[in-house]
Amino acid sequence: MPAILEAAGRSPSKGRTRENGQDDPRARFRSVSPGFFAALGIPIIAGRDFTEADRDGAERVVVISENIARRLFPGQDPINRHLMWTDGVMKFIGISTEPRRIVGVAADIDDERVDPQPVFLIYHPFEQEIAGGRLFIHTRSDPYALVPIITRTVHEMAADQPVERAATLADIRAEVLAPERLNTIVFGGIAGVALAISIVGVAGVLAFSVSARTREFGIRLAVGSQPRRLLTGVLAEGVLMATIGIVSGATGGFILSRVLSSYIQQVQLPGPIPIVGSILILLAAAGVASLLPAARAARVDVVQALRME
Repeated sequence: MPAILEAAGRSPSKGRTRENGQDDPRARFRSVSPGFFAALGIPIIAGRDFTEADRDGAERVVVISENIARRLFPGQDPINRHLMWTDGVMKFIGISTEPRRIVGVAADIDDERVDPQPVFLIYHPFEQEIAGGRLFIHTRSDPYALVPIITRTVHEMAADQPVERAATLADIRAEVLAPERLNTIVFGGIAGVALAISIVGVAGVLAFSVSARTREFGIRLAVGSQPRRLLTGVLAEGVLMATIGIVSGATGGFILSRVLSSYIQQVQLPGPIPIVGSILILLAAAGVASLLPAARAARVDVVQALRME
């Protein structure tokens, strides 16, 4: 990821002043032809797309990602401002380090993962900076039916140009996300087993408690206690056990994530929606697990309970 440096004003001769020796921000670059953004459905938020006039010998221009615009030009209009590559390696790969005028701002998209990400990405006109590339074709018919035609057309233009792989963006996305989906299935299955074990555990503990307190429940019913109160009392015990488990698990998970984050990168806690959803599922599971023991407590036979030793 080469470093970039933006010019402070609309004149390319005025560079940005580094603050406290801060390094230049780093970004990836892509060489694209006119129509690239439309073909991939990437919105141009400000300015314009490249045109056929943006060719070799013309003024050097770029389209930047939205995240770069926010980072380098907070609260300002980046159109017609300038930036330049400052990494010395650029000259060895044939990329000019001359100032480039910003003509457009495109929505953020990580084209290595084919999903929106806040990345630093700079697009060059293909005619100005040729750095290899891929051919993107937008079609409303079956895309794979066009592969032989496209391959033949490419070979007619350049016989030694191989067409290595043809795939739709949907297929590429599915391939890229396959490990995450597999992890979701595996860990989802483990979570389901853990939830089933917790339900059985809560139900077992409450069933034992109700069995041990049968005489107590019989006495309470004999002195006028309502079965509904016994029912709600046992349900409350189940919810209380679940609450203690949730608090203990959340505390342990938070501490463990802090410890692991010091050794493993990208370890982060889930957002509020998954956490709240998990809590509600666990509480609901505890309530369901408590229903059978609670119903048993409410149906205790007073005479039989009083005869128990």
